[in-house]
Amino acid sequence: MSSFLSSSIGKKLIMSLSGLFLVLFILVHLILNSFLMFDSTGELFNAGAHFMAMPVIRFGLQPVLAGGFLIHIIYAIILTIQNMKARPQKYASQNLGQSSTWSSRNMFVLGGLVLVFIVMHLMHFFVPMQITGEGLKSVTIHGEEMHNGAALVKALFTAGTFGIVYTALYVVGAILLGMHLAHGFWSSFQSVGLSNSIWRTRLEKVGYIYAIFIAVGFAIIPLYLHFFA
Repeated sequence: MSSFLSSSIGKKLIMSLSGLFLVLFILVHLILNSFLMFDSTGELFNAGAHFMAMPVIRFGLQPVLAGGFLIHIIYAIILTIQNMKARPQKYASQNLGQSSTWSSRNMFVLGGLVLVFIVMHLMHFFVPMQITGEGLKSVTIHGEEMHNGAALVKALFTAGTFGIVYTALYVVGAILLGMHLAHGFWSSFQSVGLSNSIWRTRLEKVGYIYAIFIAVGFAIIPLYLHFFA
């Protein structure tokens, strides 16, 4: 078993499974963030964020999620290095445009840019709302006191010039995430065995739809908050 996991196929399988886990998390995260658009009071979002901060989630699911991210990143680096060693001849000398997409040939670069987007998100949202509570006011919803995370999010996207820049960066990050997912979605399923031509065509279409939905969803939220909140 250990020899399989250390093999190239095993590493791709681990990376794919961690990627599929993150695909599901991203969808759930988008649904929670969308509450900011559907409830101007911020109560829905605050209640959702408060639920995610409960001990069973914070000390149970969140470490698993962090592990999923770390595994995905580490194995992406390992596989990229292995591929570079196996193919020392630069892609520039080959005509790959007709057989693959730009995103599929630059998944590592896209992943790195998405990582920057994630770090930005963690620093400004996750850390203050789930760990430190810095800069957060309290609000009482249905008799229960909790952090007013909705106010923090709105403030970041509407804070003058900083709000404009932050909104633009967030939209760019959402687009990069969508581009990364467009290839990563179907290739993850391919790595776990769904690799025949029929399933690949289907999964590519579903992957593109999912990627567009995620990118548009994460891009619309900051734009909505900046211009209409």
